[in-house]
Amino acid sequence: MSHAAVLTVRGIIRGIHLSMADDSFPVGRSSREESDLVRRIRQGETERFAELIDRYQRHVGRIVGRRVPADRVRELIHEVFVKAYVNLAQFSDSVPFEHWLAGIAVRTCYDFWRARAREDVPVSALSEDHQRWIEQTLSSQSDRQFRDQTAKQEAADVLEWALRQLSPENRAVLTLVHLDGYSVREAAQLLGWTLVNVKVRAYRARQAMRALLRHTLTESAHDGP
Repeated sequence: MSHAAVLTVRGIIRGIHLSMADDSFPVGRSSREESDLVRRIRQGETERFAELIDRYQRHVGRIVGRRVPADRVRELIHEVFVKAYVNLAQFSDSVPFEHWLAGIAVRTCYDFWRARAREDVPVSALSEDHQRWIEQTLSSQSDRQFRDQTAKQEAADVLEWALRQLSPENRAVLTLVHLDGYSVREAAQLLGWTLVNVKVRAYRARQAMRALLRHTLTESAHDGP
């Protein structure tokens, strides 16, 4: 892939308004039509890549928006599409383009957290609602109960802080399996890891999150009146 071609694609991406307002899933396109579009782009019709961006930008935006700070979302969406173009030759018709692109998005977010040192930022003083949420989350037994707890309004501050304390690997797996509800097999495909690695990480990530929340709850009790 020539440097000039990559610069051209960067220009195409910059020229498109990246909107994430529509929460709907991408409208289905026949695999044959999509394969033909990818083939044309590979053969030099670079400007046609704008069609893929326009079609999948919201899909990528949903994935990235759940995983990185809000002020970095647009930047990482841009990076995902650049990576998709550079690696377009690796796309195989054996998987839907949407799924292949999702894998790039998930791994880009994982790389984002790998590049950042863990931020030792203390969680703000816990309200009674925060403490109650932690207690209920610690008592949850199933992934469904865990996801139900993390969907609550009072979860946002504590959950975001706790996720930042996890390793990039544990954060990626916990978000996919325990928060987004992907199966271990699906998470392995998205991350490009082995099934065993994801299974082990999923267990360790859940345990690490519980330990963090338990410690936070204990510290809050010690700091109380």
